[in-house]
Amino acid sequence: MPALHRCNNIADLRLRAKSKLPAPMFHYIDGGADDEWTMRRNTDAFDDLQLMPNYLRNIEHIDLKTNVLGTQLDLPYFLSPTGMSRLFHHEKEYAACKAAHQHGTMYSLSTLSTTSLEDIATCTPSAKMFQIYILKDRELTREFVQRCKASGYQALCLTVDTMVAGNRERDLVNGMTMPPRITPANFFSYGTSFSWLFNLLKDPNFTLENVAHRVDALDKGAMALIDYVNSQFDRTVTWEDAAWLAEQWDGPFVIKGVQSPADAQKAVEIGATALMVSNHGGRQLEGVPAPVDCIAPIRDKIGDQLELIVDGGIRRGTHIIKALASGANACSIGRPYLYGLAAGGQKGVDRAMNILTSELHRSMTLLGVSCVSELSEKHLIPLNKRSR
Repeated sequence: MPALHRCNNIADLRLRAKSKLPAPMFHYIDGGADDEWTMRRNTDAFDDLQLMPNYLRNIEHIDLKTNVLGTQLDLPYFLSPTGMSRLFHHEKEYAACKAAHQHGTMYSLSTLSTTSLEDIATCTPSAKMFQIYILKDRELTREFVQRCKASGYQALCLTVDTMVAGNRERDLVNGMTMPPRITPANFFSYGTSFSWLFNLLKDPNFTLENVAHRVDALDKGAMALIDYVNSQFDRTVTWEDAAWLAEQWDGPFVIKGVQSPADAQKAVEIGATALMVSNHGGRQLEGVPAPVDCIAPIRDKIGDQLELIVDGGIRRGTHIIKALASGANACSIGRPYLYGLAAGGQKGVDRAMNILTSELHRSMTLLGVSCVSELSEKHLIPLNKRSR
């Protein structure tokens, strides 16, 4: 297991996270749906794009700032909404929120977080986004909008690709439940995760803080996460519901999970301001395109009517550069910072962000580009095409 300061890349943080977590928690972060082809393709797709550098440029100063969702960020990426951070480290969502603030970027909080949206709102003064699901309890959706307005959230993000939970077989094999449940089959895995187990004994609270007062399905005891999603999420949600939500929010409104140009056009029509082009990290429908492969077709369809955020597969700074050069306004990261969180709490998230930011800075310098706004398709060559 590499020490935190010796983790030189996201892959190293992943190994450290694996050594620290019980198997159910690690594989919940690490796994995808079905055969996990989509999850792997999300990262492999970046290998189909080559970077074309230009030399003898003045690159004394590298500017990574970008404007997205009505705010300026110091980095062209931010932290994606990911549920139940308490599963991975006792510092939970606070750790990621504080690390994002230190790096001058945005933190996104999930509906299914183990910290309330009000507590995260006061954690740091930085801009934040709240990710919302429309649950069967529609009044809870109305409540979320009002609570986010009162708490000063910058943006609201509706996830649309989780009508039912994907077939995440690793969770079934490893007995992943919420809250965690130690069984004879996974006892050894829990018993050897000493730090995680010690903090479990100190603080066994895994409450889903934003929904427990109205939708406390977990009060009956541990249940499979797939069962929780399938019991609470509403399959009848339509574009009319998204339009209603955009109107209620009346601010930067993001739809997460869109991949097709046709759906992107619908997002324009219902009043969205941005898309998180995402397949849920390969955790939902198997066999769909990688997010970075969707950017150009969506741009061709809608032009600059929406901001586009690549969400999925990013493991290197060069991946962020390729996404921006493909036409994205920004990127978001999920697994990279969760590996960091599991590897070392806030310090681990900070390490993950330092790695990606250092790679970004170095690669921009070597590419001959001094600010992210200069990146364009001229810096890319598809692998199956030769440069002239």
